Amino acid sequence: MRIGELARRSGVSTRSLRYYEQQGLLSSERTPGGQREYAESAQDRVERIQELFAAGLCSAKIATLLPCMRDADGGPAEPDGALVADLMVERDRIDRMIGDLQRSRELLDDVIEAASAEVAAP
Repeated sequence: MRIGELARRSGVSTRSLRYYEQQGLLSSERTPGGQREYAESAQDRVERIQELFAAGLCSAKIATLLPCMRDADGGPAEPDGALVADLMVERDRIDRMIGDLQRSRELLDDVIEAASAEVAAP
């Protein structure tokens, strides 16, 4: 499929897709006219890349991780001890962020409760 079709299917801009290629996260073949042509599996790859960016990973970490992830067809991943250790650090960072967000939400709930009581008081 061409870059515009992949962008449409994945909801990612063509600019982002070109960036993913530049960073070694995605690959394409070139037509005789020089246009990018992607395999059908590229859509799954782009979705994984998006999920990993959303989790806070940088493109260099994603480039290291992608070859180790299971394909959409369930194909096996190659284990890498150093990568697993790095990913555990990332998971711990995300856990801390979740904890911080939960504490912020609890504080906000307390403020809302106090403000609501003040508004309801005669």
